[in-house]
Amino acid sequence: MLRGTHLIAGQWIGGEKTFTNRPVAGDADTFAVGTVGLVDKAARAAEEAFRSYGYSSRAERAAFLRAIASEINARGDEITAMGCRETGLPEARLVGERGRTTGQLNQFADHVEAGDYLDRRHDPALPDRAPLPRPDIRMMQRPIGPVAVFGASNFPLAFSTAGGDTAAALAAGCPVVVKGHSAHPGTSDLVAQAIDAAIRARGVHPGVFSQIQGGDRAVGQALVQHPLIRAVGFTGSLAGGRALFDLCAARPEPIPFFGELGSVNPMFILDGALASRGGEIAAGWAGSLTMGAGQFCTNPGVAVVIDGPEAKAFADAARAALEKTGAQTMLTDGIADAYHRGTDRIAATKGVQDVLTTTCDMRNATPYLFSTTAAEWLANAELGEEVFGPLGLIVTARDMDEVIAVARSLRGQLTCTLHMDDADSAQARALMPILERKAGRLLANGFPTGVEVCDAMVHGGPYPASTNFGATSVGTLSIRRFLRPVCYQNIPPDVLPEDLAQGGGLS
Repeated sequence: MLRGTHLIAGQWIGGEKTFTNRPVAGDADTFAVGTVGLVDKAARAAEEAFRSYGYSSRAERAAFLRAIASEINARGDEITAMGCRETGLPEARLVGERGRTTGQLNQFADHVEAGDYLDRRHDPALPDRAPLPRPDIRMMQRPIGPVAVFGASNFPLAFSTAGGDTAAALAAGCPVVVKGHSAHPGTSDLVAQAIDAAIRARGVHPGVFSQIQGGDRAVGQALVQHPLIRAVGFTGSLAGGRALFDLCAARPEPIPFFGELGSVNPMFILDGALASRGGEIAAGWAGSLTMGAGQFCTNPGVAVVIDGPEAKAFADAARAALEKTGAQTMLTDGIADAYHRGTDRIAATKGVQDVLTTTCDMRNATPYLFSTTAAEWLANAELGEEVFGPLGLIVTARDMDEVIAVARSLRGQLTCTLHMDDADSAQARALMPILERKAGRLLANGFPTGVEVCDAMVHGGPYPASTNFGATSVGTLSIRRFLRPVCYQNIPPDVLPEDLAQGGGLS
């Protein structure tokens, strides 16, 4: 059952103003609008909770994370039904996303229990060293304090209330204040109930988690500017993320803003692969491009090929595959409107030709496919701006020199993909030094839609793909965003944190 209110340090709190969700089926639900006063209350409770939670044992935090996963699964059917109503996503997608969400929580539980993330180091004292002795020096990663997390529109579970940012922060020992996304407040409400139940079951300080529902931009602005918030995790648009990033940087005490802002995720289809299996690659691209109505930050929106008969056949195969895709419901009216405006912008750009155009209702999306030359791409930076939805652009180059020029022109990306055969190794080697400076993840002979949650994953990249090129928002390495190294010099063992003291994993 929905609460329709905010969860602030164990209390469900309403308000005078309300807003409604926009479900694709059934009646709308009513939710309280967040306020700046609630932000202050949540941040202060988070700071209070940090005094105990930030110094809890790794075993205690692992048990808490597993309890959250269990409580989410206990409400699985209700969460899935609400998510389908609010987003229009199919049941199978939301069931899978719930599995990813609980899997992340359990993975972080295992990760903190193992302790490797602490990066413990020890330089023993050298009292007899000449000309000066060396003190005993130890180092370990420590949690930074309360973290703000912004729910994402396109992932109501895996990047929202109990998603990767929340899981990483809680694993690190940092309390979390979530700004719920107004596109799926009911789903967020149910997940917050699961976290609240886990807090009560494990006896954790209730200030360790709060959620303030959407409806007012002032809430998000107040959250990133609150002096007790120490870092921000965000997944969303470039415009919204950059505005919050600027607020973080303008604070009297600036804090890190870890924003994942999306990209066009270009694919480079090299000569041998294009000739031997261009049709197969085109069909795979169409499937990746339209998955989830193209509403993935890793959606591969651009394909770069060298001009010729094989390039024409590739475009024909891509068009044929995309023509089979029907209309899909987009997450919100705003996202659908932005998609339609984006397709109009690309279509009106000089040097762009239509390959496949379609029509659809306002909240529905159908695929579009355009083509242009490398020369036009290089002359018009707007062609490299993301259109969030199932829109593809084929860029044809005269030769490998133009392909390299296109690669060098790229702004920061989450992913770059090489489709290559054995004969393409020389072309691939020419591109690799360029692409590894452009993206956080490089792929060969695959499609980037879908991100494996694992130790080695990097979901981030140079700006504007993300605001911190040294971080990832997916995988166990993402815990490092909410830690900082602390050095302990000549601190007696009985005063050191337990994880650094003798018997605590480091001699």
